[in-house]
Amino acid sequence: MSVISGERIAQIEARRDELQALMATGDLPSDRFVAVSKEYAELEPVARAAGEVRRLRAELSVLAGMEADADPEIRTMAREEIEAIRGTLPQAERALALSLLPRDAADERAAMLEIRAGTGGDEAALFAGDLFRMYQRYAESQGWKVELISASSSESGGFKEAIASVEGKGVFAKLKFESGVHRVQRVPVTEAGGRIHTSAATVAVLPEAEEVDVKIDDKDLRIDIYRSSGPGGQSVNTTDSAVRIVHIPTGLVVIQQDEKSQHKNKAKAMKVLRTRLYEAERERLHNERAGARKSMVGSGDRSERIRTYNFPQGRVTDHRINLTLHRLPEILQGDMDELIGALIAEDEAERLASLDG
Repeated sequence: MSVISGERIAQIEARRDELQALMATGDLPSDRFVAVSKEYAELEPVARAAGEVRRLRAELSVLAGMEADADPEIRTMAREEIEAIRGTLPQAERALALSLLPRDAADERAAMLEIRAGTGGDEAALFAGDLFRMYQRYAESQGWKVELISASSSESGGFKEAIASVEGKGVFAKLKFESGVHRVQRVPVTEAGGRIHTSAATVAVLPEAEEVDVKIDDKDLRIDIYRSSGPGGQSVNTTDSAVRIVHIPTGLVVIQQDEKSQHKNKAKAMKVLRTRLYEAERERLHNERAGARKSMVGSGDRSERIRTYNFPQGRVTDHRINLTLHRLPEILQGDMDELIGALIAEDEAERLASLDG
């Protein structure tokens, strides 16, 4: 990792002080004050980290002079403190470098979580249900709110598809590396011979879009209203409340029929549509900026196999970072901090390395 220069630290602190002074005048127009305070809020943690690096380096410089002191006790004390600071300084420099990395603008957003059963029939649907409950429990541990947008249940009690909105602090930052194909290896409850089956489910995590993020013209939408129906065609609603929205320019189709109210179904369908259009634009911009380069934790491509849950051996393996944890039951109960923390750390390490290169 490259060492942050003293000149760069001075620039950061000077800009922080300049913004602080501007806000203190009380003379700024409201829109200018909002812009200045936003920049200050982004820069202040960086300046704080920079100040810690500067403080440690200054202490090191003073102690280096004390090492040449005639008094052996002072020399010994100086050497001990130098060793302590040399152990702390790289961590402080890393924290500063991390604070200077470009932030994903979507990190603090809520997320749309989509889980679909893949190959494996009923067993895949059961696994999709296991994954949905795993994320639900993890969300609870983080103090997040999960709202089920739509679900298509299987006869075995799992999910053919489930879509949920997850709201809270830093949701997308922690869940964004979950996108991809999740594979399970286990003996199905319906398997009399005890043979291990492999099946899969696909997870997509998209940052939720606000109305201001995506402008959708009414003329670009075709909205169909019809009567909801349950499995086998049985009526689950006696009114025309199900909504199908087609976004004509992209061909995206969203169907929503879980609510009894047509207006609620339309609102939920528009929320899903906005989020998918927003993600498509984010992906386009990302591809323009980064070309075809994939990060260590993968591209987030939903066709990419990212993780295997092996029940006979009680282990979970994340293939992107070669991490295996022998804690499968705990992870399925939502204890995902170690797994998600490792993915975030690997992403940070790779981005820091790309700055050096």
